[in-house]
Amino acid sequence: MNALDIARWQFGITTVYHFIFVPLTIGLSFLVAGMQTAWVRTGNDKYRRMTKFWGKLFLINFAMGVATGIVQEFQFGMNWSDYSTFVGDIFGAPLAIEGLLAFFLESTFLGLWIFGWDKLPKKLHLATIWIASIGTVLSAYFILAANSWMQHPVGSIVNPATGRAELKDFGAVLTNSTAVGAFAHTITACFLTAGMFVVGISAWQLRKNRSADVFRPSMKLALVTVLIASLGVIVTGDLQARLMTEQQPMKMAAAEALYDTVAPASFSLFTIGSLDGSQEKFSIRVPGVLSFMATGKFDGRVEGINDLQAAEQQAYGPGEYRPNIPVSYWTFRLMIGFGFLCLLISLAGLWLFRRGRTPRARWFFPIATAAIALPFLANSVGWIFTEMGRQPWSVFGVLKTADSVSPTVPAGSVLTSLIVFTVLYGILAVVDGVLMVRYAKAGPPPPEAPRDDTDSDEPRPAAFAY
Repeated sequence: MNALDIARWQFGITTVYHFIFVPLTIGLSFLVAGMQTAWVRTGNDKYRRMTKFWGKLFLINFAMGVATGIVQEFQFGMNWSDYSTFVGDIFGAPLAIEGLLAFFLESTFLGLWIFGWDKLPKKLHLATIWIASIGTVLSAYFILAANSWMQHPVGSIVNPATGRAELKDFGAVLTNSTAVGAFAHTITACFLTAGMFVVGISAWQLRKNRSADVFRPSMKLALVTVLIASLGVIVTGDLQARLMTEQQPMKMAAAEALYDTVAPASFSLFTIGSLDGSQEKFSIRVPGVLSFMATGKFDGRVEGINDLQAAEQQAYGPGEYRPNIPVSYWTFRLMIGFGFLCLLISLAGLWLFRRGRTPRARWFFPIATAAIALPFLANSVGWIFTEMGRQPWSVFGVLKTADSVSPTVPAGSVLTSLIVFTVLYGILAVVDGVLMVRYAKAGPPPPEAPRDDTDSDEPRPAAFAY
């Protein structure tokens, strides 16, 4: 393997690992804020216990996300210096705003939330978690705006004298249709992830007959969240598919292993292609569905891989413009499949818990607990599809991945850092897993006697809530 291949592996491993924590942080922050809002409004102690329990798991996840995200910025300058040189004027702007505005917003107010228990007035303390939650969403948008520029470069030109991309319209970068579509799809996926996380842990606790007053309402809230988020993921995913067909038709064709241009185009349930990826050998298809996904019409025309390869060779010169077809094909299906399983579990759970009932079908609880993994798997394969389906481009139509890697960093150095980061992240995975399991099993804090939480000027000692 050369330096390019190793650098791609390293970036893929560290990025996918980091993104395990991001959706849960975003979605769970809002669920915790909602639970605390219920406590402030009703005074019911079960909502305080819910807030404390899920808030503790949220904080562990947030800390791991910060720790693993630091590596991403360093990789741009170390392994991808030519990429950084080319895109620095555009890519740096949204990332700088994310760091200076969004991240500091969420981290500052999250600190106030952590240490403000029993110190700040109730409503002011509640405001801190809501502001921190909004900060996570803003952070996500600026990062997605930067990534979306790689998918669909707008608001910039390439200066032939310097060989660099130059920013001409920052508003166009922030309002990029790809960014808007990706944001909607990602945020709904975040709520789906957080919802399934709460469903799974609540199911485990209810199976053990522990703290039903806390975990039953947690389960109901999470099941509704998963249902709504699943439908949101489907709708926003459909919109993204049409954007993808318009902006990156090769990615859409690869996602369906569609080798020849057809109208109408069928959706492939299972396809086997030739070893060189040039033609289809066997396929099981549903008529018209791909046309609807790509164009909004069941008889729409969808371009195939072979025609697109010829067109891109004519536009960009000789070369291989097909991504890894099996990876694109299967990650697309796994992403959809895992998402639909979450939808089915939410429907089953809401039916079993209807009208205050306690499920007698004991099969639901272990399945719901195991289903915690589903949205994390869907998020991971979804990003693998998004990034690998764009190959051979790092910036679509402008800069190839092969031209983005650092030219002076030897393969041995990249391999060393790959091994170090993989081992380090493996250790962090164990630490995170142990902490999550330990505190998930521990359950919520015990009920607490009512206290006076009026807006008194009398000083209270600072308290670390967790």
